[in-house]
Amino acid sequence: MNVQNDSLEASSGLGPRILLDGHGGDRAPSVVFDALELLLATAEGDDLQLGVVGTDAVAEAMQARGLAERIVHVPARDVIEMCDAPAVVVRRKKQSSMHVGARLLRDGAWDAFVSAGNTGALMAISKLILKTLNGIDRPAIASMIPTRSGGKTLFLDVGANVDCTSDHLLQFALMGHAYMQAAEGIEKPRVGLLNIGSEDIKGTDVIKVAAAAMESLPIAFVGNVEGTDLFSGEVDVVVCDGFVGNVALKTMEGTARFLADGLKQALLSGTRARMGAMLAQPALRAFREQFNPGRYNGAPLLGLNGIVVKSHGSADAEGLANALRVAVREVRAGLLSRINVLLSEWNEA
Repeated sequence: MNVQNDSLEASSGLGPRILLDGHGGDRAPSVVFDALELLLATAEGDDLQLGVVGTDAVAEAMQARGLAERIVHVPARDVIEMCDAPAVVVRRKKQSSMHVGARLLRDGAWDAFVSAGNTGALMAISKLILKTLNGIDRPAIASMIPTRSGGKTLFLDVGANVDCTSDHLLQFALMGHAYMQAAEGIEKPRVGLLNIGSEDIKGTDVIKVAAAAMESLPIAFVGNVEGTDLFSGEVDVVVCDGFVGNVALKTMEGTARFLADGLKQALLSGTRARMGAMLAQPALRAFREQFNPGRYNGAPLLGLNGIVVKSHGSADAEGLANALRVAVREVRAGLLSRINVLLSEWNEA
């Protein structure tokens, strides 16, 4: 198939049209097709138009899995590796799966693009091709984190922007508010600004100016929040710059692995511990499921003039399927329109 025919075929359905990067992730393309099969096996996959962009090797793998009649193959010639520098791939790999996917998203052939590939390359290519929404200076990477109450908090930025001005933080707050309202159905998301204390006098000058300005935004701003509030469930959106957000997120991931390994060692430390572990199996399974990273996989790149979702490179099939579900929710919710409305209200105020 050529790209033009692929686009026509993808446009024939009524449901969201989701294009997936066939080369993204540690175990691509096999995990890509595993995730698509999971999605297609459920009722939620019935009306979706699904496509995979990649080289001939991806097309051959699709044929071997018997998926060619259900999934569109979009040709691409280049592959972006995890070690490739963003500045290099932008110039030299213009026929990569990321470039092709972003161009087709820009041209309206698909509604969303999902990739588990090189994060820096995905952000650079998406920003170059899709551009940012009117009123947004820099896109932000957002990530869902679990709360003690079983809910979720949106955390942004988690790595796209190391240095931020107060205006950037205000833009992140508006986008986070719109996302939780549209994609998660929370009517009045509570938005907090991550700081070293809840008092107004604390934090850098950028944080202080941003906090004062957020009071006038058309959102439910609850003020400064601390790191201990991230899992409390008392705030729906937490805003920070990408340096702080990335360090915090990776600290969470490392702490979760540390606790899981420690718990496993303790439960296998002796006969009594093993007996106790057997009795506690239902509770342990529920605990593992609540804090399973794959359950929260799928980080939207907010602020772009198109829906792009980043999956973790090490995600398994269920995790990648969850990233696809994030993209579907954003499309169905009209996320870009929601963000544009908020930005217009802010600019007119």
